[in-house]
Parts: sequence; C-alpha cells; structure tokens
Amino acid sequence: MIRDITIEICAGSLSDVLAASSVRGTDRIELNSALELGGLTPSAETLRMAREMSDRKLICMVRPRPAGFVYNETEKASMMKDAEAFLKDGADGIVFGCLKEDLTVDEEYTKQMSDLIHRYGKEAVFHKAFDETPDLFEACRTLAECGIDRILTSGGKEDVSAGADMIRDLQKAFGSKIEILPGGGVSETNAANILKHTGCRSIHMSAKRTCHDCGDYYAVDPERIRKIIQTIEAAKPKHLSGEDIMMLRNDTYENTVISYEDDGRDRY
Repeated sequence: MIRDITIEICAGSLSDVLAASSVRGTDRIELNSALELGGLTPSAETLRMAREMSDRKLICMVRPRPAGFVYNETEKASMMKDAEAFLKDGADGIVFGCLKEDLTVDEEYTKQMSDLIHRYGKEAVFHKAFDETPDLFEACRTLAECGIDRILTSGGKEDVSAGADMIRDLQKAFGSKIEILPGGGVSETNAANILKHTGCRSIHMSAKRTCHDCGDYYAVDPERIRKIIQTIEAAKPKHLSGEDIMMLRNDTYENTVISYEDDGRDRY
C-alpha cells in the first residue's frame, strides 16, 4: 500500500500477474481472461498458478460471457460454481455483476453470491455492471444492503475523468458503508487528480501496453504501474512537523492550505 492508497491492477494473464507483482506498491490483482472483451472468467488452473507465483491479494473475475450483464439461470448457476471453486482454491475475493432486465441490480442473486463469498471470509466486489444501472445512488444503496464490500466504477461514464464528480458524490454518500473503487481510463496523467477529487483511498488500473504476435493484444506494463504510483506519491501532502503546523496556523492564508491537506481523507 502506498501510504493509505490501495493500488489494484487488472491482469488478463499469468504474465500480467508476474508483471504486477514485480512492482512494489501493488496491493491487489484482479484476475481475468480476455481483457480485450472487457474481462471474463479465468481458468481454475490460472488462479492456482497465480496463487503460487504471487503474494498479492487475488480477486477473481466471474463473468461467463462478453456483452451485457443480464444472465439466464444456467449462466447464474455457472457463475456461482466458478466463484466457489475459486474461493476453495485460494482467491481472496470474487468480482461479479448481475442485472435484471430493467438494468437494476439483481438483488436476490447478488445477495446469494455475497453470502457465498463471505462464508469463505473473502471480499465480494461488484464490477462495472454497476455503471449500467439507471440510478447509481439507488444501486449503491442496494449493493451495500446486499453486503457487497466494494464497487468498481467509472461513475457511469466512459472513463473515470468524465465520471469523477459522480464518484466523489458516491464516496461522500456511501464511503462509510462500502468501498468505492475508481477504475477505467486511469493513467499517469490523471491518477493523482482522481484520488484527490473523489476522496477515494483506492484505485484500479490495467496500466497496459499493446503487444504484437500476429495481431495486437494487451499486457500489463510494470513501468507504467511505477509511473502511476510515482505520480500518486508525488501528489501526497508532505509531512509537517508540529513546529511547522503551529507556524502555518498563525498565518491566515496558510491556514486554508493546511485545513485542505488535513481533509485529505484504462477502460478496465
């Protein structure tokens, strides 16, 4: 953890897991397959191997197909089976999302999945299906009531920069009940500003580069992770001694600055 900021990396392969784990400051890895499709369920063996090669928290994606998040009963049953298998094999949490036909949260299924995950003492995470719901505040309230621990969101917009105001408002309204995790389009140029603007204490990124092998594919770039972490560290308020604080408090202009500092509470 970078001081009080949690860094989560979205990985689409074992190579990505190794790349993310090689960077000091990476706290969690969201394990997927097929990032070019938005991230799908990885194989059971991929999790087992990832668990052997990384000491970071591993959150497994459970998403049986691309496109939307309105699933039939067979798909729901498959998701539940995959989630339990991952939990038995050492996953630290499950990230999933399930909506009803009207695109509101499938409350019954979400509660069932959340209860399963918590029986194993792990983290229940609702992914960016959240951003498809018609009322993000109502969806957030519902997910908190279902026992979800964390929501990955770009604030209902294409990326976190566009959705930063909504993420900030969700954090203010629900941050004490559920973790709000900004993700989608995070880069070296906006990561620190997103954290500062929203008040969130964690951030999700793919930090990807494009590779080529008879076609293009994405891979986690350790150097991009380092650069993003550096921008976050550089933006953190500097530690002040007691003497410095007393001096600043005696200055009206600087008093405004210190009160602000004290308040500092990719597509994927």
